[in-house]
Amino acid sequence: MDDVETFTRLGLALAIGFLIGVERGWRERDEKEGERTAGLRTFALIGLFGGVWGLLSQEIGPAPIGLAFLAFAAAATLFRWRQTEHEGVFGMTTLMAMFVTFSLGAYAVLGTMAVAAAAAVATAGLLAAKESLHARLGGLTWPELRAALTLLAMTFVALPVLPDRGFGPYQVLNPYELWLMTIVIAGVSFTGYVATRVAGERYGPLIAGTAGGLVSSTAVTLDFARRAREAPALRRTYLSGALAASTVMFARVIVVVALFGAGLAGAVAPALAAAAAVSAAGALILNHSFAPAPATGAQESPAVKNPFEIRFVLGFAVLLAVILVLTRIAGDTLGGAGNIVLAAVAGLADVDAITLSMTRLAGGPDATVAAIAIIVAVASNSVSKSVLAMTVGGVRFGLGYAAVTALSLAAGTVAALAWSGL
Repeated sequence: MDDVETFTRLGLALAIGFLIGVERGWRERDEKEGERTAGLRTFALIGLFGGVWGLLSQEIGPAPIGLAFLAFAAAATLFRWRQTEHEGVFGMTTLMAMFVTFSLGAYAVLGTMAVAAAAAVATAGLLAAKESLHARLGGLTWPELRAALTLLAMTFVALPVLPDRGFGPYQVLNPYELWLMTIVIAGVSFTGYVATRVAGERYGPLIAGTAGGLVSSTAVTLDFARRAREAPALRRTYLSGALAASTVMFARVIVVVALFGAGLAGAVAPALAAAAAVSAAGALILNHSFAPAPATGAQESPAVKNPFEIRFVLGFAVLLAVILVLTRIAGDTLGGAGNIVLAAVAGLADVDAITLSMTRLAGGPDATVAAIAIIVAVASNSVSKSVLAMTVGGVRFGLGYAAVTALSLAAGTVAALAWSGL
């Protein structure tokens, strides 16, 4: 490398140490002079130290940099041991941060600078997130952790060995594809579940409903309808949360189709995007701001269940398998009309399963029927939620939800017709 690149890489090594040192120094900002340990200057020098040894390794070989790291690690460990002994506390974070800083400083000279910079930012962010990470971990329940770990183990251990070929009636049940679809849906739902647990405790139903819509817009609508009946003064706020969940449902179907049946995305996206836009507008109008909800209980999270519970995951897999078989039977028996009728019925309870089954038809002669069936399923689900809103939340809540839903479906119908040129 020429001199310009050498100075650039050494500068990056110094900057990496400086960045991590800023976070470490900030934590010790209240310490008196002479009592501060490893802070901004120390970490900047450690980064530069690693960069210099990275340069030397290009001249004298790789072995010396390994010995230099071992010597540095021994000195840093001894220092940290004396420090913890003196202060009477225990902690490995600062020591590990030193090791990482040295390593990234060396990699900035020897490897890809963009990767080294990104790793440094990630390290500093992880160090700075100590309080929030510990708080989130403290709020995690054992059933949630157990379910997530079990499902991850099943995914990364079982998925690779599942047969990737058809079984059962019409050979439509592919174990690998079936489990992969189930995992994706459960993963998206778990993201919403975690977001609901976090956001729902601090903010109003609009944000909690948005996160809960990733899990189940039906569950969110049902729960907010119940709360609206119990607290009529907050009816508009809860209604905005239910509509936010419906908005996410429209967007979620677009994402699922794009992932598993990209050939159908162009046919369903305009209608669902238009419906989502109207639903989102209704949610925002009804909820005047993102301000924290009143202390009357509106800050509670929607009552959604952990989607990583094994019984729910396996239940969805069974439902998906049944829908796949019924889709093939309906298509062979009744043609395209059969799949549309099946979508209308299945959509009353669940949108994901019928959507995933219809994505299997993408790129084939029945692609148009599949797109129509997905839109029909979404419309059917929206109507069923309107009925729930009316039944559980009362007339005013139900009429408000049904009115915005009707406008959403009308906008989706217009967009679908315009896009198809009819």
